[in-house]
Amino acid sequence: MQDKGDQTQGSAVTDTVRSARAASAARSNAGRTPLLLDITTFLLRALEALAVGASALILSTFFLDDLPADLAASYTTAALIATVFFAGLAEVTGCYDVDVRFSVRQAWSRVLTAWLATGMFMLTLGFLLKVSEDFSRGWAIGWLVFGGFLLLVVRVAGTGWMRRLKRQGMFNQRVAIFGASSQGDRLANYILGNEKLTIDLVGFYDDRMPDRLPSREVDLPMMGNLDALIERIRAGEVDQVIVALPWSAETRLQSVVAELAITPVRIRLAPDLASFAFAQRPVVLLGDLPVMTLFERPISGFDQVTKKLEDLVLASLILLLISPVLLLSAIAIKLDSRGPVFFRQDREGFNNQRFRIWKFRSMKVEQCETDSIRQATRDDDRITRVGRFLRRTSIDELPQLFNVLSGEMSLVGPRPHAPSTRAGNKLFSDVVATYAARHKVKPGITGWAQVCGWRGETDTEEKLLKRLEHDLYYIENWSLPFDIYIIIRTAAAAAFQKTAY
Repeated sequence: MQDKGDQTQGSAVTDTVRSARAASAARSNAGRTPLLLDITTFLLRALEALAVGASALILSTFFLDDLPADLAASYTTAALIATVFFAGLAEVTGCYDVDVRFSVRQAWSRVLTAWLATGMFMLTLGFLLKVSEDFSRGWAIGWLVFGGFLLLVVRVAGTGWMRRLKRQGMFNQRVAIFGASSQGDRLANYILGNEKLTIDLVGFYDDRMPDRLPSREVDLPMMGNLDALIERIRAGEVDQVIVALPWSAETRLQSVVAELAITPVRIRLAPDLASFAFAQRPVVLLGDLPVMTLFERPISGFDQVTKKLEDLVLASLILLLISPVLLLSAIAIKLDSRGPVFFRQDREGFNNQRFRIWKFRSMKVEQCETDSIRQATRDDDRITRVGRFLRRTSIDELPQLFNVLSGEMSLVGPRPHAPSTRAGNKLFSDVVATYAARHKVKPGITGWAQVCGWRGETDTEEKLLKRLEHDLYYIENWSLPFDIYIIIRTAAAAAFQKTAY
């Protein structure tokens, strides 16, 4: 762990780097015209479309000899159709979006999706038109493989070329920030710290006197007032202006924008100070009004229907398959100790609502706790002989399938805890302020934290934090295949569980 001195030194290094970048940006060639990124992206589009058609024609020379003129025309037509379809689909799948233009890793999955979909389209089209028998199977399979390879080569070469131009500053727009307050300073800090942006900051502009301006963390020069900014725009030295004024200063904001509106540059409004805390959140249109989405409701819409069907179908099938196990467990409990077969206890579920959970009774009836609950520990004397086996194999949890069918739980989700459960001497909710975030979805019989080993006694705050970390990861990354994967891992690991007491 670093001490405060190390942290201060690291912060100073970061500030030095950003100051150097700011100074370098300010000294950028004022007279040059930036090469439009759209031009190079258009060339990449054209080369990838050409790769689709060229790969088909190249392979035809290897697989096909002395084709009749009519069949040769059919192969050419197929290549042309695939080229046009791929070009359109690549746009839809975001193969040329800003966020993937400089990353092969992020772009290739989209390119591959567009190419495989193109292959499926061509197969379907050939079947519907009853012309699939006119084409060589070897040529078709070779085209799918070679076309994908050629697309990868073009994308790697194109991305490398674009990265090189980006490092040379060829794509950079010369951007001025109007407003040298904390809002402008934070905006400049964000831009200088984001390597994906193609921006050269030319400096700050503000109508206020220097003594009225706050001190800034970014070493970006103060270039003058609004008149000086307009003069530089007229001289062709600024491509874009970002207005960084408080949104509450509506009159001043409108006045500045009105002055800049008559100049031939792009004008943008920087987010208000509060927006920087949520910089990664998406902005959507509410009618014509842009609003920021801070948090989505997890597992909503069609995903909610999918998960409900998953719970009902799988829980019913599992109950049917394990009914002999349930019956034998109930008999063993009755023979081993006096008391009921089932044990019900309050747990916190979806939206912090309480419900009563079903479990096989694994403890002596006089020591079953419904309030001020203590988690079971190793060699806990409250657990019966049969109960120890049931807990070790997780059979005691199987009656929770009834909670799943009643809609109180899911098969997979964060495990529900009793409201009084503690980590050390603190309630779970007192250890982590965001603990209740795991209640944004229904609790589950098993979960990501459990299959990753964070199951059983939570006797330390660290264990609770790890469990919460895994639960929140599951909530943010839910998918049906993810649920199936967790269920399979749960079934495989149940017999070897060492942390359930």
